[in-house]
Amino acid sequence: MAGAGGRAAAPATSGSYTGRGSSTPGVGGRAEQTPHYTLGLLQTPHGSESTGGSSRGGTRPGGSSGEGLAAGRAARSSAVKPAVSERGESYFGDKSSCVENANTLNLTSSSSVRGLNSTCIGKTPLSSGRSGCRSHTSLMGYSVTSSSAVSAHTVASVIVAVVEGRGLARGEVGMASIDLKNPELILSQFADNTTYAKVITKLKILTPLEIIMSNTACDAGNTTKLFNLITEHFKNVTFSTVQRKYFNETKGLEYIEQLCASEFSTIFMEVQSKYYSLAAAAALLKYVEFIQNAVYAPKSLKVRFQGSEKTAMIDSSSAQNLELVINNRDSRNGHTLLGVLNYTKTPGGSRRLRSNILEPLVDAETINTRLDCVQELLQDEELFFGLQAVISKFLDTEQLLSVLVQIPKQDTVKTAESKITNLIYLKHTLELVEPLKAALRSCNTQLLKAYYNSLEDTRFGIILEKITTVINDDTRYTKGCLSMRTQKCYAVKPNISEFLDIARRTYTEIVDDIAGMITQLAEKYSLPMKTSFSSARGFFIQMNADCSTLPNGQLPSEFTKITKMKNTYSFTSADLIKMNERCQESLREIYHMTYLIVCKLLNEIYEHIHCLYKLSDIVSMLDMLLSFAHACTLSDYGPNMSGKSTYLKQIALCQIMAQIGSYVPAEYCSFRIAEQIFTRIGMDDDIETNASTFMKEMKEITYIIQNANDKSLIIIDELGRGTSAEEGIGICYAACEYLLNLKAFTLFATHFLELCHIDALYPNVENYHFEVQHVRSSAGNKEKIAYTYTLSKGYTEEKNYGLKAAEVSSLPSSIILDAKEITNHIAKQILHRQKSTPEMMKQRAAYQLAMRLVQTARNSRLDPDSLRVYLKALKKKYEASCPTPGKNYEQQ
Repeated sequence: MAGAGGRAAAPATSGSYTGRGSSTPGVGGRAEQTPHYTLGLLQTPHGSESTGGSSRGGTRPGGSSGEGLAAGRAARSSAVKPAVSERGESYFGDKSSCVENANTLNLTSSSSVRGLNSTCIGKTPLSSGRSGCRSHTSLMGYSVTSSSAVSAHTVASVIVAVVEGRGLARGEVGMASIDLKNPELILSQFADNTTYAKVITKLKILTPLEIIMSNTACDAGNTTKLFNLITEHFKNVTFSTVQRKYFNETKGLEYIEQLCASEFSTIFMEVQSKYYSLAAAAALLKYVEFIQNAVYAPKSLKVRFQGSEKTAMIDSSSAQNLELVINNRDSRNGHTLLGVLNYTKTPGGSRRLRSNILEPLVDAETINTRLDCVQELLQDEELFFGLQAVISKFLDTEQLLSVLVQIPKQDTVKTAESKITNLIYLKHTLELVEPLKAALRSCNTQLLKAYYNSLEDTRFGIILEKITTVINDDTRYTKGCLSMRTQKCYAVKPNISEFLDIARRTYTEIVDDIAGMITQLAEKYSLPMKTSFSSARGFFIQMNADCSTLPNGQLPSEFTKITKMKNTYSFTSADLIKMNERCQESLREIYHMTYLIVCKLLNEIYEHIHCLYKLSDIVSMLDMLLSFAHACTLSDYGPNMSGKSTYLKQIALCQIMAQIGSYVPAEYCSFRIAEQIFTRIGMDDDIETNASTFMKEMKEITYIIQNANDKSLIIIDELGRGTSAEEGIGICYAACEYLLNLKAFTLFATHFLELCHIDALYPNVENYHFEVQHVRSSAGNKEKIAYTYTLSKGYTEEKNYGLKAAEVSSLPSSIILDAKEITNHIAKQILHRQKSTPEMMKQRAAYQLAMRLVQTARNSRLDPDSLRVYLKALKKKYEASCPTPGKNYEQQ
């Protein structure tokens, strides 16, 4: 992130690694100048600020530049190794939280906003707001293991800024988002319609932790439609507003020029005229700087402009209907498309898979490239298992990179420990590059070869070589908080800092003294005591013993803080508490001195660190492709056929799987790419005829009609069941005709058999139905319906399906007989009204001929002879369809 005034490289508040005024004596007593961060609290230099972008008819989001942040913010957050047992889970850095100072910055925020009257207010420096306070959890350190892909999305970490044009530019929307676990700034700008479908869909995909908008969008009594829609759709997301002046496109472009890594510098040309996305970026980076109490180092971010033209759009309603990432009945249930395909081993792979499912590709070349990779992984077991073994050892590379490129504004024990930890993880990650190259060496497909060539980047070796000159070779990522603490203490090689070596010997002696003291206590009281450790308690005593074995059923009085779980006692003593304090003090000294050495090392390797963006992308993509191949080997996925709704869902899911490059059955490999996927899937509650159900249907079909085009895949199930039969048929018929004229590929399921006759007017309509069989019971007096789950061409010949279903139920026979009689009477009346006259039949035949001739003129690629034969066939069919005098033309 840039500094508060967009001056990350200003001399007074440099964002780079520089020397520090203080010095640390080296070996032999010589003062050694140690590099350190001299950032402090950044403030805006007066008199040098931009006054905002030039006005474009009052529609651009310019404004005066931001004011500086006020000070007063709390911080965010080969040697002897003692052999003691440990407790606690593996972790990735350290977690800490920071409560914002209510006197520093002003910002309006709301968790689960339901309207301005219920808005919860907090203060930050970016907007004038009312009093209150709010807490943020720092992500300078983070908790992750190599097998945490399944739960990678349980904790949201994305912050999004949204801004809309004003006046004539209303509807032009700019968005900027950054994942606090991934140093990638994503910009978007697009024109949206009055439903703001694109905005809502993109936000649903991002699953934000927090959404930021301008304070002018939610002024009391004058809230914008976009603000209302966002707060309605994201009731459980924290919502914050900042002053409009911080949405400054000039400042946004400055931030990007300062922060964008050189590998991604082509973004400048792409975004320099995207005023709204730049404005959103300016407000976002300022806000993230505040809540993280840290800035991104110069030239450290990956910046990307994400247009919508390269991916298919699946609206949030369709994603819900298809259960792409969330199960509708139980959100904890993994029976979703994501659950079916997710065999990823890394959090980055899981995130990429989720993103691809919600935004499938539309580029055929990219899709086929992925399919080729999956095919090779399926055919080459050595390649598959070799890659899977290496990929599973990677941690969250994106999150690691995010922490490495952030510069804390204040130096604390927590930030020191976090930097040491992350350097160890960087070493662990770089050591996996050569095994990954070895696994890819024999690959054949174009994409896998490209990944192998990318791993040839010499920067990986340069960074690792510099790390190993300072860090012990056997220092590595381990599970367990005590093991990891030990790795951090002894990470730096001996003889680099004499004082560090002395501090580590002191720490080792204290730990040995603790173990010895507990051994003496065990001998003194003849109890099976052992030394244990947890991150919360430090060293403590643990014992497995039955209460009856203790004198008077109690522990000796010198032991305190006693807890018991089953037969396991945990406790400490006054002497052990003091020794823990000495241990912590020694540890702080070790971390401080190690931190100074690590900062110097990071300064040396920083110019090469951007190759990790490439590595992160390779690992996540390979993980996703391996997941596709793994899913293929386990089962023939696709939902079990249980009826038309399941069949329709299966078509949509297969389309998505094909467009993300997942391996699919051969019958789906030749497919038409859909740029948009819309669904209206019938639910059980749709059977109820009530106003709310009917209105829900109308909203969904209206949205589809307003947004679909000829490159859309549309799936509609059971439209019009929330109203009368006559109205339902009319609505369905009109909707079908509109979609037919739109030329969108549409699957339309219905119980209205009258709708099936639309194929007589439109040659691009085909009818299909699921077959059923009638089976007599063993007694022979009752007939029941057996579902075959077989799809057949044509519309169903089944008559009175509802009556037959009623017959196998427990309804009284008298009611069923009356129902049959009434049904027959109504059917005769309808048949009498539906007589076809010769004139009607002639018009219908002429219409069909005209439609086919128009289609032939537009799309035919036949040679002259073949075209002549085809036209003669059309003429013959037309003549056969025309009425013959004296014949009865009642519709059957």
